[in-house]
Amino acid sequence: MFKISHLPERTVRPRNNGLTMVMDKGLSLRGAEDLIETGGELVDLLKLGFGTSLVTPGVEKKVKLYREAGFDVYCGGTLFEAFFIRNELDRYLKFIDGLGIECLEVSDGSMIIPHDEKCELIQKLSKNYKVLSEVGSKEEGILISPAKWIRMMSNELQAGSFKVIAEARESGNVGIYRPNGSAHVQLIRRILANVSLENILWEAPKKPQQVWFLRQFGANVNLGNIAPDDLIPLECLRQGLRGDTFFEHLPEGLAEGKRLVNEEIEED
Repeated sequence: MFKISHLPERTVRPRNNGLTMVMDKGLSLRGAEDLIETGGELVDLLKLGFGTSLVTPGVEKKVKLYREAGFDVYCGGTLFEAFFIRNELDRYLKFIDGLGIECLEVSDGSMIIPHDEKCELIQKLSKNYKVLSEVGSKEEGILISPAKWIRMMSNELQAGSFKVIAEARESGNVGIYRPNGSAHVQLIRRILANVSLENILWEAPKKPQQVWFLRQFGANVNLGNIAPDDLIPLECLRQGLRGDTFFEHLPEGLAEGKRLVNEEIEED
């Protein structure tokens, strides 16, 4: 790839930070192949959204393609909850084992799992799987205090979660976001005063949300629920190759000079 100066140093796979989680909501095999061809090196985690893995034709072949491309593939937390609420956790594990999936999400966004029980599940499952756990409700209007967010995230990481996911849904208007999609800034700041940034995967399905996190925390913040078509655009945002983050990685003098030119043009 051609290089230019003053781009941020991006982590490379296998990454611990700067992760990108892409959400597949039912791509065809051809769509999966296109995703791998155009941006395979940019994807760390591939989520088969909500319950799509149960109803998508050819999902076994698709999972195989993704795993061969080096993605950590897992099923959306809603599917885990659908099995769990029916007391069929063993069948869920049999299902993902049959797909060759070695990563899973433990969540309680649609139902209630007592937190101690959730942490016990994480501890048990992390012995055989890479576990991600999700904090936050999928329901609008349900508010969780910052202290509870911090306690749940900290406990789940201690129990064995690889990362904790900050809930936003694909709509991007619950959890860490307000109904209008803007970030709950105070909540996020409170969380980060107690939980390491690299241990959190922030769901950010909308471009303004991605821009906000990148401006606040730099090119190597972990972001998730990224649509396949937004993968390359997101990487451009990470590297300052789109207008929204254009000045983020330029030296101060150069950036100020360009801003002055832009201001003069606008005045004319």
